[in-house]
Amino acid sequence: MENYMICNCKQVSYFDVEDALHKAEPTENLEELFREVQEITSCTTGCGGCHDKILNAISEIIHR
Repeated sequence: MENYMICNCKQVSYFDVEDALHKAEPTENLEELFREVQEITSCTTGCGGCHDKILNAISEIIHR
């Protein structure tokens, strides 16, 4: 997968999300994973416009 910026406000890339998922507690619950990624990267805490893009990236990464 190509690396690209998902959260411009906090400068969080696709690879940052992937790295955060490796650090997160294993779970199948997408919302719990989202909260952990948010805690690690601070994504979606600026304007919030990337919320769905972050969720999509998490889903894509865990289902590979």
